[in-house]
Amino acid sequence: MSDAFIYRVKAAQRDLIERCGGIERAVAITEFSKSQVGRWNNPNDPDLMPIGAVRALEHDCRQPLITAVMAEASGRRLSDPEAERQSEVNVLSAHAEVMRLSGELANSVAVAIADGHFTPTEATAVDRVAANLEKAMSDLRAMAAVVKARGGMSANLRLVGGEEG
Repeated sequence: MSDAFIYRVKAAQRDLIERCGGIERAVAITEFSKSQVGRWNNPNDPDLMPIGAVRALEHDCRQPLITAVMAEASGRRLSDPEAERQSEVNVLSAHAEVMRLSGELANSVAVAIADGHFTPTEATAVDRVAANLEKAMSDLRAMAAVVKARGGMSANLRLVGGEEG
């Protein structure tokens, strides 16, 4: 296994624990010790979650974060069974979120490299923003897929300040 893959899994573990409500709640869900869950949450600790814990946490937050990393490592992607819910997302709002997070990512990288050294802590901060951007992009892509499947839909655009009629 490559170091990059391990770092992606570790980042997904951290995100999964966070989305399930933190270390204490992950302990309650998985029935592993607080110190073990803390090791999974620590990007500098080599411990990886066993499949049972991954499954329990992904089921709890309804987000297959680690499973998606595993699929990507095999050249695959997961499909979203809730793609229909994306049809209700306003295209402008979805696009705005992607743009906002893109700017935040650019800023995070700029701050991290401003002194000429990119530390592991800075890399972790950048990775967190990138994970949020990745989710926003996934949401936008899922919405676009629904629009294509339906043959188009209203973009919920309206003229502001125009005459009503």
